[in-house]
Amino acid sequence: MTSSFDDIFINSYPKLDLHGEIRSSTKVLVNEFINDNYILRNYKVLIVHGKGTGALKEEVFKVLKENKLVLSYHLNHYNDGCTVVYIKNRKD
Repeated sequence: MTSSFDDIFINSYPKLDLHGEIRSSTKVLVNEFINDNYILRNYKVLIVHGKGTGALKEEVFKVLKENKLVLSYHLNHYNDGCTVVYIKNRKD
């Protein structure tokens, strides 16, 4: 697994910001973001869901758990309103 010091370049990773989104659109947005980054060979991405009530975070985790392209994910060590996602490597 990764240590908290692996994220020093976290702001340079592709990012999906879900602030202001509703729960029902989260599945489509997250899956499209993961699929696009898989094609682009970006294997580490960020999803910003905010802290709020935790409803969006819960939905994001549910979608990530079901997506077969996702290797693993965890809350950012410094900001629990953001999730770091590791995507499977593309096989050529």
